Parts: sequence; C-alpha cells; structure tokens
Amino acid sequence: MAILEDSAAGPLCTCNQSKVLADDKKNVGRCVKKIEPKTPVRGSPRSKSSQGHVNSRLKEKSDDKKPSNGSKRKRLSDGLENQVSKNDTKVLLVEDIGCRSDLEMGCNNGHARVNDSVMVKETLRVFTTFYLRFVQEEEKRCLKPKDDVHFSNGSENNNGNAYDDHAKSLTKRPDLKAISEMVRSNKILYRKKIGHLPGIKVGQQFLSRAEMVAVGLHGDWLNGIDYIGETCKMEEYRKFTLPVAVSIILSGQYEDDVDNSEVVYAGQGGNGLLGNKCRIKYQVMCRGNLVLKNNMDQDLPIRVIRGHKCAGSYTHKIYTYDGLYKVDHCWNERSAFGFNVFKYRLRQIEGQPKLITNQVDFARQLVSKGCSELNGVVCKDISGGQENIRIPATNVCDVLPVAPSGFKYIKSNRVAKNVIIPPNAPGCNCKGKCTNAEKCSCARLNGNDFPYVHHDGGRLVEPRDVVFECGPRCGCGPSCLNRTSQRGLKYQLEVYRTKEKGWAVRSRDLIPSGAPVCEYIGILRKSDELDNVSGNDYIFDIDCWQTMNGIGGRERRLRDVSIPSSNHAKERNDHVSETGPEFCIDAGLYGNVARFINHSCEPNLFVQCVLSSHHDVRLARVVLFAADNILPMQELTYDYGYELDSVTGPDGKIKELPCYCGTADCRKRLY
Repeated sequence: MAILEDSAAGPLCTCNQSKVLADDKKNVGRCVKKIEPKTPVRGSPRSKSSQGHVNSRLKEKSDDKKPSNGSKRKRLSDGLENQVSKNDTKVLLVEDIGCRSDLEMGCNNGHARVNDSVMVKETLRVFTTFYLRFVQEEEKRCLKPKDDVHFSNGSENNNGNAYDDHAKSLTKRPDLKAISEMVRSNKILYRKKIGHLPGIKVGQQFLSRAEMVAVGLHGDWLNGIDYIGETCKMEEYRKFTLPVAVSIILSGQYEDDVDNSEVVYAGQGGNGLLGNKCRIKYQVMCRGNLVLKNNMDQDLPIRVIRGHKCAGSYTHKIYTYDGLYKVDHCWNERSAFGFNVFKYRLRQIEGQPKLITNQVDFARQLVSKGCSELNGVVCKDISGGQENIRIPATNVCDVLPVAPSGFKYIKSNRVAKNVIIPPNAPGCNCKGKCTNAEKCSCARLNGNDFPYVHHDGGRLVEPRDVVFECGPRCGCGPSCLNRTSQRGLKYQLEVYRTKEKGWAVRSRDLIPSGAPVCEYIGILRKSDELDNVSGNDYIFDIDCWQTMNGIGGRERRLRDVSIPSSNHAKERNDHVSETGPEFCIDAGLYGNVARFINHSCEPNLFVQCVLSSHHDVRLARVVLFAADNILPMQELTYDYGYELDSVTGPDGKIKELPCYCGTADCRKRLY
C-alpha cells in the first residue's frame, strides 16, 4: 500500500470539468459507515433491536457540521443485521422465512409485518443460500473443473471449459436439491395459488425455474403447465372443477408475440423423446390439456411466464412474469406431421402493465452496449484506466451536465502516516490453486472450508464474520478461488446522476447473488483523528472486531472462524474499546466507485470483511457483495444502517434526515 501523509491532498479529479457540483459543496459534516451485518442470508428487513449505530463523534457536531439533507447522501453505515448462531451449520435464518403467516405477523423475531416484495426477495435469498451450499457439496464430491463451470446443467462456461466426461456423469442438480430442501423445511412462499401473487410484479424476472418454484410463481420445475390436481384437499379449491392450471411457461418461440395481449398455446403431449419437437401421436384431453379447458370453462386466470435465452444466467435462460391471462378459446388442429393437437388462445386481463419486448430482451442488448452508445456521457472512465473495465459517468439530469468531481480515483487503499499495517501473515502451501480444504491452512481459518464456489467466476456462499483469503505468502496463484475478491472489477458499472440522490451506481451486466461487486477504497485512518475532518460524508468505520464480538448490540454473522493466535488483533483484543472502531476508511478525497453507491432500505448489496495480506480484523478490507441477482440497469445499493432518532444536535434535539430510496419498505428517514 502507498503511504500517504496526513495533510496530502493531491490532484482531485481525473475527469475534465471545471467546477465542483453544488451538492459537493453543501455536504458538510460527516456520517460514519459501519459493517455490522443487517441482512440474514443475503439481506433482510431491519430489526428494531439491532439497527445500525451512529458514531458518538457525530452526536457532538453542531448543526452546520451535521450531514445535510441535500441530494448527495454518502452516509455509509451498512448495518446488515444477522440473527444467526455461530455454531449451527444450517441456514438458520431460513426459519425466519417460514410460512407466509410468519412473515405477516412477525411471529419469529418480533418484527412488524414485512411487505410482500420483501417476502419474495427473502425467499429467493434463502433459495440462493441453499443452492450455493449444494454447489459447494458438488464441488467437493466431483472432480475439480478446469475452470469455472455451470453446475446446474453441466454446460460449458464462457471460456469453453467444462468438466471431463467422468465428472459430468457425476454432477447432480444443486438447484433441484435446493428446492427439495425448501419443500422439506416448508420454505416455499406460495403453494398452488390461483391468480396474482402478492409481491411479484409484471415484468419481474427469474434466472431459473427453480427460483420460480421457490416463490410459488410456477411450481413445476420441469413441465410448462403447473396445475392443481384432482386430489387437492385444500378447502378453497373445492368449489372448482379440478384440475385447473395456475401458470404456464411460454418458451422462446413466442418471442415475436411479446407485444401482443394474446398468445396461442399448443397443447401438451404427443412429442417424441428425441427433443426435436416432432409430433409422433395424437394429443388427448388429459393432464395439461384438460386443465386449460377447465380454466376456460370456469373463467379462471392463469399466470403467464415467458422464457428467453440469456447468457448471463446460470441456466442460460431468463424468465419474465407477463401477468394474468384467461383462456377464451380452445380448438383441435391437425399438425404438419398429421396428428391432431389442441390449441388454446389466451388473452391478457385488462388493467395490467403491458410487457414489451424491450423489457424481456434488455439484458442481452445492454451487455453489448458500449460506452459510446450511452446517453449523456460526461466521463468515459472515472478510473482513468486503472480498473479492468472502464467506468463511465452519465448525466442527463443537470441543465449543464458535469462529471463527478472533488476526489482522485485510486484502485487500492492508501495509508495515513500514523497507521501501521501489520506484516504479511503466513500463507498456505498449496500450488497453483487451493482445492483441498483439509490441507489448505487458509481454508482452516474459514471453518475448514472455502468461502467461495467456482460458480460464475467465484461467489460467496454466505456472509461470514470475516473471510480469510489467500495472501502474498501463499503458494497458490492469482487464479485461486480463495482470491475471488482480489481480482478487481468484473462487471460493467456506470456512475449516473439522479434527481434526488446525487450520483448513483448501476451495472450494465447481470450480477449473480454472492458475487463480489467492488471494494470500498480510500485512505486508512485512525478514527479518532477525524474530529478535525469536516465536509466528508465518505467515512466507513471498520468495525469487524466489534461485530465478531457482539459489541454495541451487533450480532454475529453466519459461520465460525478461527482468528490465528499470533495475529496482531488477537494480541490486542483486551485493548479494543467498546466505544467504536479504531480504524476507518476515508474516501473523501481519494476513493473508487464504491463511494458513489447509495443507501436503500431494501438493498441489493451487503458488506463483507475480508482479510488477505494480514489477519488484523481491525484493518480488514471492506468488500461489497451482491445480496440478490441484480439485473442490468438496477441501481446498486446497501443499507447504511442508521438507528432512527440516534443523531442529536448540541441542543439535545433529535435530528432527522429524509430517505429517498423509494422502496416499499422505506423508513422515510435515514436517522
């Protein structure tokens, strides 16, 4: 790391513009970020008992030194709350999902009723955690891949590498295992429900059929028609003539009809087993064909989902919910092969949002879209060529568009003169890549397992107290799985101007849940010296030690880890103050793209402490990971974690700062 003098200011901006934005000038005072976990599995509703904590120094600031309520709000205090036991190897927070009634009443943890969209999001996070754990099991059981592979279907990855034939024959379906576990533990959100599902909007997209099974949108992972059978005992369906359909999936051949409000659905059955879609016999009025006719006769709605190819998905497909349709006509027609087939005409129910082709197809279009095609580009690359991928800045909000200013982009942390970085920790003796968790000393630090899976270039299985990655003294190379967060940017990020929140960040790529997005970069400083720093909203307290030890109401994350007895932090644990972290990251004048990421009450990122070169948790790296599957052009956010009514002025009165995240679960205030 470069050593930076305390008074160093240096050149401020790598973009060519002449003035600092108005809201950069208005942001006086500072708020402090915290890395305390606030979201179980990959993020969840906030807890009343353990919100984020505002540093005591903030309470002593005068009004003019407090954070303003202007558009730029970089008061980053990620309070990802975890309610998990460190010794339980199960997905403990899955129990908080439970059935729908648990979520509505908050009977498991004392929460108020959770809104429907959060319920859907949490269920998908539970599925993802199960899925990645089963992927991890498959990696242990099967032969190691040559490179990253898609485990769900055994197909090749983007680099053309795959398992050999023997390994492919052994590989099972982690996604189906995850669904089986969710069914066994009663974690499926909705079961065989006719009509609209609360929390799932028209246009919402899913990366696999298994995800749709998890939330109950389409309960059959294999067949295109999901229906309620004649043997159903549920009281609410006794008034219907069963079986009846609840949802259907339209495959890619219907793509040209996306903009139309009606589709023609070919009946079920009569195809051969060769996969060539050739009809070899007549269709009969049973199973899927019968349920569609029963829906027509009883005027019952059907959820329609459209499936399309998508290179970014691990199934190579993406599924888009198209709303409710009704079957208004059924007929029998002779096919080109001479066999009769049933056909059904479905019309979309009026009053629903229209799904247009751009909504369905945008993922493929955006990935290939270059910087020159973006609207309102004010800086082609705010990193000045330092990152693996250019980070453009766009501004279509201001009358006189300007680029982000007032800072100098850096790719790695700089260190204040009075901060001493510990020496490099001893490393593992692995060669090339770490593959054997029983022999790798770094894996032993992570609870005798690797924290990542090879899937999609490396994904974190679940949040932890701290992740121990391989470092400079390890025998493995840069392609080692246990160096996943050290490889720099791998997704196309864009900094863009918003009307209410100032600058924000979004991705033009699909980011899978558990993937590292970026590290929070700035100047490593001692926290107590920041009383003399004003006009800085980019302070991030490194409170990994406090979180691991439950100080200040913080709660532990998933998994237990072993802090080496010889490391610097262990020797000083008796001297760690409970009043606050000893070190912080200051991204006010020097920083990277992470400084532009905004707060949300329903975030799609979470913060993870990572140790690589040394093992001092007081100086851990702060890395932002995807909490959900993040589709292209979605804003990247995480929860700053402020506790409401926690900030007071010199007169003792409580200060308030509005929240502009706009989510359904928004608290309306940051603090």
